[in-house]
Amino acid sequence: MRSAYVDLGGPVHHVDFGGRPDTPPVVLVHGLGGSHLNWTRIAPLLTPYARVTALDLAGFGRTGGAAGPTTVTANAELLRRYLTEVVGEPAVLVGNSMGGMVSTLTAAAAPDAVRGLALVDPSVPIAPNVKIDPQIRRLFLINLVPGLAGWAMRRRLATVPARRRIEETLAMTCADPSRVPEQVIADAVALDEEMSAANPRRADGYLGASRSLLRLLARPGGYWQAMESLRMPVLLTHGVHDRHVPIGSARAVAARLPHWTYVELDSGHVPQLEHPRELAEHLLAWLHEHDLISEPAR
Repeated sequence: MRSAYVDLGGPVHHVDFGGRPDTPPVVLVHGLGGSHLNWTRIAPLLTPYARVTALDLAGFGRTGGAAGPTTVTANAELLRRYLTEVVGEPAVLVGNSMGGMVSTLTAAAAPDAVRGLALVDPSVPIAPNVKIDPQIRRLFLINLVPGLAGWAMRRRLATVPARRRIEETLAMTCADPSRVPEQVIADAVALDEEMSAANPRRADGYLGASRSLLRLLARPGGYWQAMESLRMPVLLTHGVHDRHVPIGSARAVAARLPHWTYVELDSGHVPQLEHPRELAEHLLAWLHEHDLISEPAR
């Protein structure tokens, strides 16, 4: 993959995974705490059919906080600018977790820039009678406490080694962390250590994004309106073992929006890391069904 920066009101890092010049663009959008590295396992499975890029949202990866506010709505606007000023033509968005929410808001606000929307375990409103994992609830509640949240995150970044933090994150986001190759972990550790030196305020960026996400989910009327307004093809895939966004909430979205394509996977919150080939098969089948990608070169 080729790494570069583009000025979108500040330096935004993005990567080009390749693809034939005559194929449609697909843009991959990571979730809370993630980066372009979240897509390294699945991107090579898509490049025979599409030109694949991924950006680091404001506050994350190599973009950091210099690109502007790290809230969900600010990152949705950043993604819109990326599509119009960098990609330059309508693209398919593939968004995971918070990136799914960001992609949805972008697609609703700029439908002419989005040909299709694929949501991979997106952050969606909690459905009635759906239980939230106690550990996940505790982590997000701490993020809402002024003073304590920033102190706890800065202390964790300063005292807990990067590899241990990444392994703990994978334990919460994956149904089986052993499915994630060592090289993916090593790359994530290296990027984490790089960003620790380059972005001393990354705890503030993370908390800004986390709190804005929780506010949108607490009063989801506008988010539901955005989802219901979408007229492009939408694919919703969700891991049945997802601890961050319970499968019951995804099923509620699928029931409310039956014209969307809905697929369940034997995975956790990040199937692109656990089951990239299976996810790619569903994604490519959906893209072909809606004439959103090209046939591979012979």
